[in-house]
Amino acid sequence: MPEAMSREKPEDFRNVRTSRLVLRPAEEGDLDELHRLYADPVVWGPDPISRHETPTQTAALIQRCRDAWRLDGVGMWVARSAEAPTAGTLVGFGGCYLRHDVTWNLGFRLSPPFWGHGLAQEIVSAGVAAARAVRPGLPLTAYVLEGNERSQRAVERTGLHLVWRGPDAGNPDPRAVRLLYADRALDAALIDLLTAD
Repeated sequence: MPEAMSREKPEDFRNVRTSRLVLRPAEEGDLDELHRLYADPVVWGPDPISRHETPTQTAALIQRCRDAWRLDGVGMWVARSAEAPTAGTLVGFGGCYLRHDVTWNLGFRLSPPFWGHGLAQEIVSAGVAAARAVRPGLPLTAYVLEGNERSQRAVERTGLHLVWRGPDAGNPDPRAVRLLYADRALDAALIDLLTAD
């Protein structure tokens, strides 16, 4: 486990403290702030398919994440600042979740005032540590839309490398290109599964 990360309880990863963040699973009380994050055009601009138009979409995301924690032992966290003067402020949302029961997928979404400070790396590092502790044999993956250079750099800093480039399934923009990163080589059948939706 990274030295900069500690857990409140050794038996789970629900409540994690990194050097600058407090990470915990989403709760119903986070709905308004998370919806503002996912509805912000500056945030979803590079990835319009992830835009939340209604709080109902955000509530469904929170429920999926709660289910992941219950079923898989790891999920996405709400990230809040642990440092003054912004202590308690929503920094973003991210971590690791199980995809198709065959890979851990890394993801993060940060509020623009917190971009460019290495906070995505803190979230992702904590997610990687949790995933590897729970099911160490599974590959780590991440999806990025081509052109989202900020996210590409963050993913590449985790040590993942590009394993596939192709159409972004489900994206209303037929020109959108999805990049799949992984921590190891993936066979063709697994890539087909991971890029089909």
